[in-house]
Amino acid sequence: MSVSLALLLLGVLTALTAPRLLARAHWAEREPVVALWVWQCVVAAVLVSFALSMAFSASAAWQAVRGQLFAPAPRAVLDAYELTADGGPWSAALALLLAAGGLWSGAMLGREIGLARARRRRRRDDLLVRAPQLPGEEEAGGRLVVLEGERPDAWWLPGSTPRLVITTAALRRLKGRQLDAVLAHEQGHARARHDWLLNCSGALAAGFPGIPVFAAFREEMHRLVELAADDVASRRFGRLTVALALVELNEERGVFAAAPGTGPEAGLPRRVDRLLAATPRLPAAHRLRLTATAALVPVVPLLVAFYPGLAALG
Repeated sequence: MSVSLALLLLGVLTALTAPRLLARAHWAEREPVVALWVWQCVVAAVLVSFALSMAFSASAAWQAVRGQLFAPAPRAVLDAYELTADGGPWSAALALLLAAGGLWSGAMLGREIGLARARRRRRRDDLLVRAPQLPGEEEAGGRLVVLEGERPDAWWLPGSTPRLVITTAALRRLKGRQLDAVLAHEQGHARARHDWLLNCSGALAAGFPGIPVFAAFREEMHRLVELAADDVASRRFGRLTVALALVELNEERGVFAAAPGTGPEAGLPRRVDRLLAATPRLPAAHRLRLTATAALVPVVPLLVAFYPGLAALG
C-alpha cells in the first residue's frame, strides 16, 4: 500500500508543479517541437503514476488481481510490496477510484475523436457543396481545393483523403512565396499529426477540468503546434515571408488591434513578433539534453514502482 500511495502522490505532485515549471521555460518558443515532446512526457508520467498506483492498490485489495500480476514473483517480492496481508478497504477504494478515472479518460478520448470526426465530416460535406467534383474527376488525396470566399483563409482538413483548402480571397492577398509558406505551414500540421495531439489534450482537459496539468496541456498544445508549423514553413521560405503571410491572412479580423480578443487567433501578434525577432535556435547539444531529460520523466514512476521488488531480489 505504501508504494501505491507513493505513486499516487508522485502523480499528483507532477500534475500540480509541472505546469508552473514549464511556464518558466523561456526556451519553449525557440524550440516548440522539443516543448511538445516535454509536455507529452510530463503527461505520460502523470498517467503512468496513476495507472501503477491503481495496479498496486488492486493487488493489495484482491487476491485474484494479485495472482495475475505477481504470480511468478517469489515470497520476498510480495513481502516488499506488503501484499501478503489483506490490503483493507482503502486499497479497494483507491483502486476503484483510479480505475474509474482511467475508464473516464478513455471515454473522453473516444468522445473527442468522435466529435473531431463529426466536425471533419461536416466540413467535408460543406466542401463538397462549395467545390463539387466535376464529372469524371478522380478523388486525389492531398489535393489543393480552392473555394470562392471573401475572407482570406487556408486550412488543412485531415482524414483518409486529406485536403488543403484555400479561399480565393487568400489567393488575391498572398503575394509571391507567401502562398507557398502558408501551404507549407498547413502541411507541417498534417505531417506531424498535430490533430491527434489536440484530440488527446482536449479529451484530458474536458474529462478532468480541475487538474492543472491537463488544462495547461491543452492550451500549450494549441499554441505550440502553431509555432512548430511556423518553423516548418520558415525554414523553407524564411521568417519574414511567413510573418507577412500571417498578417495578410488575418489583418482584416482585427487580431492585430491594440486590444485583440481572447479567441484562438489572439496569439497571432505574438507569433508574428516571434518570427520577426528571428531568435536563434538552441544549440544542438542543449536540445539533445532537453529531449533526453524529458524522456526520463516517465521512467521515474517506473523506478518508484519496481525498486522495492528489485531490492528484495538483490
